Amino acid sequence: MQQQELIPHLFRNEFTKITAVLCKLLGIEHIELAEDIASETFLAALETWSYKGVPASPVGWLYSVAKNKAKNLITRNNIFNEKIIPQIKHSSSTTVEDIEIDLSEKNIMDSQLQMLFALCHPSISTESQIGLSLRILCGFGIDEIANAFLTNKETINKRLSRAKEKLRDENIKIEFPPEEMINQRLETVLATLYLLFNEGYYSESDDSVLREDLCLEAMRLVYLLIENEQTNLPNVKALFSLMCFHSSRFAARKNETGEIILYHDQDESLWNRDLIAKGAYFLHQASQGNNISTYHIQASIAYWHTIKDDTKEKWENILQLYNRLLQIQYSPIAALNRTYALSKANGKKEAIIEAEKLQLTNNHYYYTLLGELYIDINNKKSQEHFQHALSLAKTQAEKNLLWQKIQHL
Repeated sequence: MQQQELIPHLFRNEFTKITAVLCKLLGIEHIELAEDIASETFLAALETWSYKGVPASPVGWLYSVAKNKAKNLITRNNIFNEKIIPQIKHSSSTTVEDIEIDLSEKNIMDSQLQMLFALCHPSISTESQIGLSLRILCGFGIDEIANAFLTNKETINKRLSRAKEKLRDENIKIEFPPEEMINQRLETVLATLYLLFNEGYYSESDDSVLREDLCLEAMRLVYLLIENEQTNLPNVKALFSLMCFHSSRFAARKNETGEIILYHDQDESLWNRDLIAKGAYFLHQASQGNNISTYHIQASIAYWHTIKDDTKEKWENILQLYNRLLQIQYSPIAALNRTYALSKANGKKEAIIEAEKLQLTNNHYYYTLLGELYIDINNKKSQEHFQHALSLAKTQAEKNLLWQKIQHL
């Protein structure tokens, strides 16, 4: 991997790990300091590697520099006496060299999970919990978070600033919550990770069809929850199963020029059978227990999509799953997706009636679906809907696809 590709790759993978470990060491009140140390580490890499070359162990180099910068900044900011010494035995003889900055794989994993739960504390709003987690643990930029919440950068900056202040005022500890609180807090943790995955899979903040690094980061964090005894629960496994099924079609979702390939046009031979098998395994594992989450149902829908045969039985099963999903938790997008399954199971005319009831007039997927449903029923209406979708589409890849459909009509 070339240096210009390596540093962004390492930034996405290692920045959040360094930040989480330092936050756990310094306390949640010093989030900004932890981020500063991690940022300075990568700035040093950019400057040093440009003229000395990439070291034999880039990750080891980053961790070593991060440790040294942390010790320097800790002493400069008067944190040593107030925060570090009380954590170390025999503090009368403690020096800055005694500070243990543990960047082992186990401590990174524990720190990230504990940080995730700390940021998802009920003292701040759910939107703030998700926003902070995306920023600090997942490496999202403010632009990406703003797009994920369909708002602007100024709103997100204010929201995150208020949330950090609230966590400081509440003196929230970076640790796992008590056992009786795990399930309550886990809901927001899973919502955060699902949003991260979707930002990669349906990217609108970056002009690309799909950003695999974000999807893989979400899957990595969910798998950390599975590996932890306290969070190895059915809804966690169901979410991981859902992510496996979706990511199995990475290679088939776009062509060589980066344009979208719709599901029914995808080359099934490009689907990753190992990920499909893994998804099926974790969906089976998730069946233990008495509660069915929305992730269970969505994973089951995704499973049926790994079967390419366009049979009535398949679409009837998918339709029933959407009906159940909407009963548990209504979502306009789920309702929109249901109408596509309805068209495959019961025909386009019935689906058009149901789709037009939704009135999702600010959503380009709504007009895209109507465009598809009206093909060969009323091609003029179909073209009008595709043109409306084109005016609302955000990425160039989506615009290209819609333009091709209009030209075809």
